[in-house]
Amino acid sequence: MNVPGALLAALLVLMAPGCTSEKEKRHMEKPLEKKRKEVIYQVFTRLFGNTRTHNKPWGTLEENGVGKFADFDEKALKALRELGVTYLWYTGVPHHALVTDYSAYGISPDDPDVVKGRAGSPYAVKDYYNVNPDLALDPDRRLEEFRELIGRTHKAGLKLLIDIVPNHVARHYEGKSTPEGAEPFGASDDTNVEYRRDNNFYYIPGQAFRVPEGQDGYRPLGGEDHPLADGRFEEMPAKWTGNGSRKAQPDFNDWYETVKVNYGVKPDGSLDFPPLPEGFESKSHEEHHAFWQDKDVPDSWGKFRDIALYWLEMGVDGFRFDMAEMVPVEFWSYLNSHIKHRNPEAFLLAEVYNPALYRTYIHKGKMDYLYDKVEFYDSLKHIMQGHGWTDHMPVVQNGMQDIEHHMLHFLENHDEQRIASPDFAGDAQKGRPAMVVSATISTSPTMIYFGQEVGEAAREQAGFGSPSRTSIFDYIGVPAHQRWVNNKKFDGGQLSDAEKSLRDFYKRLLNFTIRSSALMGRYQDIHYYNKDHTAGYNHKLLTFVRWSDAEKLLICSNFDDTRAYAPSLKIPAEVIAQWGLSEGAYPMEEVLYGKKGYTLEVSGGTGEVPVELPPLGSLILKLR
Repeated sequence: MNVPGALLAALLVLMAPGCTSEKEKRHMEKPLEKKRKEVIYQVFTRLFGNTRTHNKPWGTLEENGVGKFADFDEKALKALRELGVTYLWYTGVPHHALVTDYSAYGISPDDPDVVKGRAGSPYAVKDYYNVNPDLALDPDRRLEEFRELIGRTHKAGLKLLIDIVPNHVARHYEGKSTPEGAEPFGASDDTNVEYRRDNNFYYIPGQAFRVPEGQDGYRPLGGEDHPLADGRFEEMPAKWTGNGSRKAQPDFNDWYETVKVNYGVKPDGSLDFPPLPEGFESKSHEEHHAFWQDKDVPDSWGKFRDIALYWLEMGVDGFRFDMAEMVPVEFWSYLNSHIKHRNPEAFLLAEVYNPALYRTYIHKGKMDYLYDKVEFYDSLKHIMQGHGWTDHMPVVQNGMQDIEHHMLHFLENHDEQRIASPDFAGDAQKGRPAMVVSATISTSPTMIYFGQEVGEAAREQAGFGSPSRTSIFDYIGVPAHQRWVNNKKFDGGQLSDAEKSLRDFYKRLLNFTIRSSALMGRYQDIHYYNKDHTAGYNHKLLTFVRWSDAEKLLICSNFDDTRAYAPSLKIPAEVIAQWGLSEGAYPMEEVLYGKKGYTLEVSGGTGEVPVELPPLGSLILKLR
């Protein structure tokens, strides 16, 4: 059936799961022209400054090297700010379980049977009041060295985030640095019962924990002899595992290195804490904060509140919350309102993958931003891989129109495959049009992952981590990124010409986004309008307009990696009217590289701009 593009777009929006109700439309964001877009640079802290290129599978810290807080020196931070970054998300800062021996510094050893990799998962936190000793030049001064990094980051004109992981902690959680007068998680738990509201963990009474059976010949540390790698870990009674497994012997694919935190959710799913009153989704952080002041809440709530406020006091500017949807939304109302009460400008980013919960965690949970993965990122990934159509992107964006500012955009992070890996796109250049779309289609923040800007492909057999994702479990070097680090000159001196060109593209794009008022203003899809009215325009192209009072943009990207296009793009009458344009010719300039010679012709109330788009090319045209 041949349905006109505009009609098809309308039908798809009506059928989309994210279609907004009248109630939701009342929450729709107004243009944010007085603000600017933010750019978050996620950096895996222990890998950033590592210059060792040995890359032995399961290699030790001495063999494969490790980066330090000190590597983020004035030169490095200046280069990141010049890239267009406004926030650094230092991933892997809180002290998590790891195999490297720091017993000489009073740190208890961790058992390889319940540590993933040799360097350990950053999401198996062992002590929330201290930092990873790997990251310090002097482990005795590790907290002081992190404080110094906070100071350098702020002095460079940047802000910083760290992780908080409320859903789970390391199976060997100790909390040795817990302040006097407070208790570590689990210290006062009644372990004779499966559940009690003020227990921090869930238990399997009468059963001891058993290490999961490895798969495909897996052995901790790749089979290397280690006094603790004996297939046993002492835990009696066993605790529920972080992903919710209630087995004394979890599966190898479970998060067996972690244990689930109890927030007052009973084993049958019923809630053991006060619910938020009806209508609280429209109330402010301060009103949420006031609501919780006289409420009796589970013990774990207060512990995580104190942890967050501790890091805020140290100077951290916000948090990335891991697997937020696995924790009840009332807890987030409690925690985030306390954070915002202390620092109204704190940046709160959460990992939520269920679109049906997005509005709940934003409005009731008081999150600033959520990952826009399941719809936006996944759709872009399919297009980059060659089996998706750009027709779907306006549908996704329209379905998010009431919360679009809260939906953080990314193409890479530590959980996702690298664009350049064969399992994703096999070529970092295919990220160019997607990055333009990701960074300019909404008012939301943009995030990139360190090494993305130079086309890192993550081909290393690291140990526990597998190729296509830069390992978060192992000591490893990151080759393309290391070529930019250039023996800690941080100047890209070893990059290839293609890598330099790619980083230059990211630098131009990101810096434009943080300056542009139009990108905090209005959006309208004109993709379907061009499908109906423009010869040679198809589902490999995507076109939309963005505007503010001061700036008018036409943005078009070509996702075809083999074919150039030369369409005469059309701008519909309603956009021309809102731009206040009369009949005539208007010069336009391409903003990333400064190319001129484009003209918008307005005739009969509509606009037309002839353009040329090479394979994987994009244009951001600004009305002059």
